Amino acid sequence: MKEIQQVKITTADPSALGLFGLAMVTLVASTQKLGITDGVSLVLPWAIFLGAFAQLLACIQDFKHNNTFGATAFGGYAFFWFSVGATWLINLGCFGEKLAESADVRQLGFAFIGYLIFSLFMTIGAMETHKVLFIIFVLIDCLFIGLSLSTLGIMEHTMHTFAAYVELGIAVMSFYASAAAVLNVHFGRVFLPVGKPFGIFKK
Repeated sequence: MKEIQQVKITTADPSALGLFGLAMVTLVASTQKLGITDGVSLVLPWAIFLGAFAQLLACIQDFKHNNTFGATAFGGYAFFWFSVGATWLINLGCFGEKLAESADVRQLGFAFIGYLIFSLFMTIGAMETHKVLFIIFVLIDCLFIGLSLSTLGIMEHTMHTFAAYVELGIAVMSFYASAAAVLNVHFGRVFLPVGKPFGIFKK
């Protein structure tokens, strides 16, 4: 009779890297929205490599952890930043002037609405992870509200400014969450508190 052995491969929690990627891209992107910096040419590398690839890597690792929520969150926002990067490249004329001239910004507005819907139901899931993550998702909801309305020409300047400050808030909270994910595990204790889950939907 053959003996069956089960091998368990342990992988580290990828959330710290994913949150760091989110923090970096929102920090850099918010400076452009706030008028501190100009253009998106040098926002692009951070959007692609930190916003997109870092979160995509975290997504893949979370799938290995059987973490559907984490994998979906990091994967969803990774592909968001890939799409944003491609949008900027189109607008900059990298794929030809004809493509840039035929761009209808309202399509981008509806894409933001789609991501608002995604973020809203992910916010419910974040309630049962920890409170810092919940705050990040609420800020992401606010960001997509601002981006959707400003892109569709509704209170354009006000909503653009609102989105800029919210995006900066996402960066600050994501840096904190990333630091907590690293240091709490590294020290084996609660070095930076993140708050317990709400315990409403999942006991």
